[in-house]
Amino acid sequence: MKFALSPRLLLGIFLVLALIAPLVLPAFHITLMNYIGLYALVALGLVLLTGVGGLTSFGQAAFVGLGAYTTAVLSTQFGASPWLGLLAGIAITLGIAFILGALTLRLSGHYLPLGTIAWGISLYFLFGTMETLGGHTGLSGIPPIAIFGWALDEGQEIFYLILFFLLLAMLATSNLLDSRAGRAIRALKGGRVMAEAMGVNTLHSRMTIFLIAAVFACISGWLYAHMQRLVNPTPFGLHSGIEYLFMAVVGGAGSVWGALIGAGVITILKQWLQDWLPQLLGQSGNFETIIFGVMMILMLQYARDGIWPFLTKLVPVKKQPKAIDPHAAALPRRSFPTHGELILDAKEVTRQFGGLIANNKMNLIVHAGEILALIGPNGAGKSTMFNQISGVDTPTSGEIRFLGQNVTGMNSRAIAGMGMSRTFQHVKLLPTMTVLENVAIGAHRRGTKGVFAAAAHTERAEEASLLAEAARQLERVGLGDYLHVEAGSLALGQQRILEIARALCSDPCLLLLDEPAAGLRYREKQALGDLIKKLKAEGMAILLVEHDMDFVMGLVDRVVVMEFGEKIAEGLPEEVQKNPAVLEAYLGGVE
Repeated sequence: MKFALSPRLLLGIFLVLALIAPLVLPAFHITLMNYIGLYALVALGLVLLTGVGGLTSFGQAAFVGLGAYTTAVLSTQFGASPWLGLLAGIAITLGIAFILGALTLRLSGHYLPLGTIAWGISLYFLFGTMETLGGHTGLSGIPPIAIFGWALDEGQEIFYLILFFLLLAMLATSNLLDSRAGRAIRALKGGRVMAEAMGVNTLHSRMTIFLIAAVFACISGWLYAHMQRLVNPTPFGLHSGIEYLFMAVVGGAGSVWGALIGAGVITILKQWLQDWLPQLLGQSGNFETIIFGVMMILMLQYARDGIWPFLTKLVPVKKQPKAIDPHAAALPRRSFPTHGELILDAKEVTRQFGGLIANNKMNLIVHAGEILALIGPNGAGKSTMFNQISGVDTPTSGEIRFLGQNVTGMNSRAIAGMGMSRTFQHVKLLPTMTVLENVAIGAHRRGTKGVFAAAAHTERAEEASLLAEAARQLERVGLGDYLHVEAGSLALGQQRILEIARALCSDPCLLLLDEPAAGLRYREKQALGDLIKKLKAEGMAILLVEHDMDFVMGLVDRVVVMEFGEKIAEGLPEEVQKNPAVLEAYLGGVE
């Protein structure tokens, strides 16, 4: 049996080694470890921002500079306590980061990293230009941090303070990622459309991790200023921002421990190269930068996940499966509409993309306790209609009413909160998360605890209820044996069933199923059909798009047929099957 470390044992080993190190190592190595701790704090923010949230930032060094310069100015020019400098630095950093985030986080693709480069450069030149900040010379005479009168003016003494902040940040980040708020953050990589459809405010989640990463960088800058006792703009330029990103990527951008590993490897390797390369080449220069460039190219080519995932393959770290508390309080359930009550009414819905009309004056209604199939050949406009109804897209004209309320143009997050949920034609899951965690995303709007409660791990009662609900829905759809399996390892048919469980976890009264039987075997289709009939019996309304005619015709109450964005037939399954227009358009023509 292969040896595996538990997370607590790993943390214990690290903590013991870290506490002993300053007592046995020379001053130079302690200084090197201090820098590793400072860099790891910044890299940890990038783990959240880039590795988990998928947002690339080259500007984190500027936030380090904000923390450093704020405390430097307050302590040297106003005689303020370094601890006041920390609070002021965090407040100023949060304010500036919020403004910068509001300007840049709506960007996507290559525009976002370009935006971070722009404000990173701007802040760097601001540090060097303002006379109050000492220009390019900087500020000196910064006092050491004092704790109860004990001045931390030696590397060995401030080491433990750096270690304290690093451990606190690592613990808070681990707690955050293992929570309702953390699942919302991790869902960002699965696509904003899926996350918003499950009730996640993706802009809020993006802003949250942006602010957290900025605060981590600010604290690193505060510690740096009081350790160095002077600051100048040099360490806060774009090259440092790139180096921080290198650290996160090299260590493993998706892992909390990866930040520490990356900071350690880059810092130590940089020091070694600076010492050895001039001796080997016979001349001085920034040769280590060239080596780093080659290393990054090779790593991105052959080891994109970084060093930490490689180390966990050599010595695995046990992943503790989430325990399901059978005594967890049940989540509140919504009251279903009366059987037969009209809950969805789409009138004259038209969606035009330039000269292409994807939906043309489409009308359909769905009643509580009814299964309606929306069918038609490829390109008929079925998925576009789904997107209009669920709020992913906005109709050009027409009106959509859900539960008597006009939801035309309303975003999918708000519509999901009213009781509508959906699956997707192309499965949208987070493959490295467990089946249980994927399904729990669907219950996001049924919880209220936020980032602070998650980081402090005070949301355990609510978290237990959310996980218990996710487990219940998985049992309901027949995936109860796969709770702790990675979702990406499931067969396609099982992944589609998982999506249904995730949609059910939001407690909907209207369920939109986009080709749910695609990829399922015969018995799986039978089980799916039984599940859909059971949901109907409970009073749920179901609107589904499906190409498997045998599956549809033996299951649904009514059928709406589309062709070229228009409705060409509507009625009972047996009536639609005999309709000449349907036979011509969809079933291959009349014999």
